[in-house]
Amino acid sequence: MNKLRKLTKAIGRICRHPYLLNLVLQDEGAAKEETLRRYACPDGLPLVELSTLFPDFQEKVFPYAYLSGATMPIDIALLKALAAKYGAKDYFEIGTWRGESVANVAEVVPHCVTFNLPKERIVALTHNPDYAGLHGFFSQSKAGVEQVYGDSQTFDFTPHEGKFDLIFVDGDHHRESVLKDTRTAFRLRRDERSIIVWHDYAYDPESIRWNVLSAILEGTPPEMRGRLYHVAHTLCAVYLPESLGTFETHKLSPYEAPRQCFEVALRAHDC
Repeated sequence: MNKLRKLTKAIGRICRHPYLLNLVLQDEGAAKEETLRRYACPDGLPLVELSTLFPDFQEKVFPYAYLSGATMPIDIALLKALAAKYGAKDYFEIGTWRGESVANVAEVVPHCVTFNLPKERIVALTHNPDYAGLHGFFSQSKAGVEQVYGDSQTFDFTPHEGKFDLIFVDGDHHRESVLKDTRTAFRLRRDERSIIVWHDYAYDPESIRWNVLSAILEGTPPEMRGRLYHVAHTLCAVYLPESLGTFETHKLSPYEAPRQCFEVALRAHDC
């Protein structure tokens, strides 16, 4: 089949099934090409080691269930370490699952707000009340945690703007959703010392998620893009209050020898 026939056939299918256009728009190869064209970042964001941010990095993560869809323990440890380093007093989280992230952050931040779809909306989308009921499992009765419900794409965040030291963006990971959540996150910042963390910037610590990166870059004010980094060994991108020198960062190079390793101790607890 020549290219013209393929194009004609593809257009016909998209006309009959418009949802197929989403597959094209979300294609990672196309997203990478477009991101490189607009932002010239072939290696993604500059990579910063945990030891650069935290010379004595050591965190305890509890609770953690080691079940599907969870944030990695090291990502949660990053949130706690950032909160402690910058003295965060107010934390806002867009998107939750079992509530492990906010339950951990609440150990070091006195006021935490977690934002998620209402359970009835989750049931309507998934037809699975058990899945909906697990949202916030670890955080719903945690002291200092406030539960707010809504759709981040349409919710009026005005009452929450300008009040938070640490914002965690972990909602829907489609490009347009990340873009909207990124713009919201910058409005939620209390001041120039506030930090933003995006989860699932990468598929794994060595593989960039180009649709997400594109949305982060577009949603970040141009004058602030120089303070965006990928934290090594995590799936997280961060916006920091200060710029790091080039000697403090390096390029992502998959399959290079690890620069750091970690000690992991596990102990089971009843939930």
